[in-house]
Amino acid sequence: MSLKLSVVGTGYLGAVHAACMADLGHDVVAVDVDAAKIALLAEGKAPFFEPGLPELLERALATGRLRFSTDYSELADRDVHFVCVGTPQRKGENAADLTYVDSAFGELAKHLSSATLVVGKSTVPVGTAARLQDMLRATAPAGDAVTLAWNPEFLREGFAVKDTLHPDRLVYGVEGGEVGERATALLDEVYATTISDGTPRLVTDYPTAELVKTSANSFLATKISFINAMAEVCEAAGADVVALADAIGHDERIGRKFLGAGLGFGGGCLPKDIRAFMARAGELGADQALTFLREVDAINMRRRTRMVDIAREQCQGTFIGKRVAVLGAAFKPDSDDIRDSPALSVAALVRLNGAHVSVYDPQAMDNARKVWPDLAYAESAVEALRGADVVLHLTEWREFRELDPATVGDVVRSKSIVDGRNALDPARWRAAGWTYRALGRPRA
Repeated sequence: MSLKLSVVGTGYLGAVHAACMADLGHDVVAVDVDAAKIALLAEGKAPFFEPGLPELLERALATGRLRFSTDYSELADRDVHFVCVGTPQRKGENAADLTYVDSAFGELAKHLSSATLVVGKSTVPVGTAARLQDMLRATAPAGDAVTLAWNPEFLREGFAVKDTLHPDRLVYGVEGGEVGERATALLDEVYATTISDGTPRLVTDYPTAELVKTSANSFLATKISFINAMAEVCEAAGADVVALADAIGHDERIGRKFLGAGLGFGGGCLPKDIRAFMARAGELGADQALTFLREVDAINMRRRTRMVDIAREQCQGTFIGKRVAVLGAAFKPDSDDIRDSPALSVAALVRLNGAHVSVYDPQAMDNARKVWPDLAYAESAVEALRGADVVLHLTEWREFRELDPATVGDVVRSKSIVDGRNALDPARWRAAGWTYRALGRPRA
């Protein structure tokens, strides 16, 4: 059954969700206050890099089931409204900034004059949904006829289209009783195709649904920081963290995913989500439950300074007068997202210590230039490497993994590479005459 949906917010989450819902057969209007972004999307152009999204936008727009607008009044006749705005870290604090969420709900409420379902998808501190439900019913013209559900997203950048169309689970946070049952039934209609494909669907209360995303991200961050802590021990003991991860990953209780030791995590989710989770736990009087996340965060940040230390060692103890090539600017491959990027953090630290730094990334160059204009940028990996005293591999793009060490060895000043992602083949690079170093691995 086709429904009339709205999506409030056309950032990373909202744009992907709107296009996917239209692709599933629903009639979708997406609104945003950013007129330039709306104009781009209306032309079928994604304002950020995400594999598969431009093709999906083009296909959905061609059907007439998807349109973009800056006018909230176009939302008045919708059956279901999805709120997909960001919750960045509050400036100077660990807590989440709910300014965009509160603004979106406040503006949307003005146009809810009949019975409708509002669905929050943003990652918010536990307790937010109940507050927003009270606000909607107090301020919307339809009053108690407006129902709220919380339906957290679980998108991975680089796989967002797949994760929306074929998620590994659906979570509905709803009220109890008949109100919750009606909300559940309506969400089942929205996701009918997904559910028919066998996707598990879990119905919970508001607090549990809000906790799912932050709990999942905290677990993943903990797993990454655990293996990076083991990398520190491996370096001290002369062991190999990659072989260690392979060995313990065969235990089905542990698994190999997210045991990739290296430079650590970044981006717009894991770092700010674990910090906001700690802040909210403190507000609830449960701060001791999450004190371990402080060390998770600390281990993650130590990886960056350790990377700088190893690079300095490769430059005979000083960056002064040295040229450093940085391969990577995005926080992960298949993305142009540079939020809290470990790669750019390392690049900036190296430059601050006196090196000339040349950065190259297949997709994130424009974003990097805006935030870090003082760094030098190359037009290709080879140009970044030209004359380099040391090469830092910091984002695991396929392009970098496929570099021929023999060929690029001809353009550098010194055949020295530090693999911050443990993604290159050490034997291949060493066979070509390179000094290969990596986090948590023996020197040779």
